[in-house]
Amino acid sequence: MFVATIENGDLLKKVIDSVKDLVADANWDCSNEGIALQAMDSAHVSLVSVKLLKEGFNQDDFRCDNQMSMGISLGSMAKVLKCAGAKDSVTLEADEEGDTVNFTFTAPSGGRVSDFSIKLMDIDSEHLGIPEQDYECVVKMSASEFQRICRDMATLGDTLTFGITKEGAQFSTSGDIGTGSIKINEQTAMDESDEEEEDDKKGKKGKKKAVKESPISIQCNDPCSQTFALRYLNFFTKATALSGEVKLSMSPEVPLVVEYNMGDNVGHVKFFLAPKIDDEEEGEN
Repeated sequence: MFVATIENGDLLKKVIDSVKDLVADANWDCSNEGIALQAMDSAHVSLVSVKLLKEGFNQDDFRCDNQMSMGISLGSMAKVLKCAGAKDSVTLEADEEGDTVNFTFTAPSGGRVSDFSIKLMDIDSEHLGIPEQDYECVVKMSASEFQRICRDMATLGDTLTFGITKEGAQFSTSGDIGTGSIKINEQTAMDESDEEEEDDKKGKKGKKKAVKESPISIQCNDPCSQTFALRYLNFFTKATALSGEVKLSMSPEVPLVVEYNMGDNVGHVKFFLAPKIDDEEEGEN
């Protein structure tokens, strides 16, 4: 028997919306640690990894007698979750030998309770082990800024070249109609405030200068540059609603990791994307 209640049902909606366009059907693995999903897109170019920790659920209601997998159509799950109110809690319930997963939406007042069910699917999927590794370059930046960059670059080209040095990160693309490039430096910005401040020594009034945090945080052992398909990156940025910050981890010749952390005791959504291979390299192979 598996039962779990998430008080913030809207968060579950956002999680499903962030991955359903990449993965149609997937197994949710349930355990005493929470629920997790891992699946590749149909083209086997990207991999999605979702983890919702037990701590993010209502501890009084969480129950998982034995590890089990629930094969679910993510499109169907998204449709059902749209029936939940923005502030409703969501309870998932399934039996090990059953063929459905039940959803209960409860309004904060308790005055409205809605019940839905989805038929479970028998999904044959291989659980890939994702090795822990240290990356040459790790960038943390605004999730909304990364979304805007990917959207803007897609107006010109199909691929995004992502270059990282200790000083900053550069995003560039080229296509039939032209080229585009955006560079973000890791530095503290000094902005003038509208509030006036009197200089006692000079007897003059001037604008205050406020120190703003750097728009990007970079850890870089060696400069790295790789090219990725913008189509997939724009799919990934649908998870922007889950976190204010995105973490980008990259090393030569290994998949890029795009991570949205929902909180230490909530979980995360990670996307892995293989780099594009130059036509010359493909010809050699």
